[in-house]
Amino acid sequence: MKNIIFDLDGTIWDARESIVIAWNNVLERHNINKKITKDDLKAVLGLPFDEFSKRLLSDVDKEKALKILNESYEAENIYLTSNGGLLYHNVEEVLKKLAEKYNLFIVSNCQDGYIEAFYHYHGLDKYFQDYENPGRTGLSKGENIKLIMERNQLMDAVYVGDTTGDQEAAAYAGIPFVFARYGFGEVSKYNYAIDTFEQLLDLPI
Repeated sequence: MKNIIFDLDGTIWDARESIVIAWNNVLERHNINKKITKDDLKAVLGLPFDEFSKRLLSDVDKEKALKILNESYEAENIYLTSNGGLLYHNVEEVLKKLAEKYNLFIVSNCQDGYIEAFYHYHGLDKYFQDYENPGRTGLSKGENIKLIMERNQLMDAVYVGDTTGDQEAAAYAGIPFVFARYGFGEVSKYNYAIDTFEQLLDLPI
């Protein structure tokens, strides 16, 4: 195995603290009497955009919810570019070692600009060969994994993520799944499991 494709939220970092601030600023601007919490985000990060909106803004008019959603995504990108998120322990050290042996990629269910904000603040883009998200392509996570593999001519790869959606996306792309148990979700089917980001260095791949 020469290629590792990563999810972002709940796998490489936890950006909920920053996202909560960005979202709640937008809600306040729209006079919405609601506060998004980190626990709210834990249940929805990684979901497709329409499901994300339904769960967080179910009590808001559909047209207004879409406007708030778009503004919140833009606010996220701006805030994360300046403030970043919480990287899991030893992420850069592990990525540096992995990049000596593997080609690294990111596929995340996020808006356009989100991965770029992660790269900008934490300076980790130098370890990754390519990335993709539905904000750019309009495709599902599984389809974006396949797109990354086709675009980079990858014959083999594993996908590292933390939710059932990640497992299903890896299965759709026909590649093994590494379950990050320290993340946000619960997964019953996986090929490998890790309890810390550092354990990626010990996987038999």
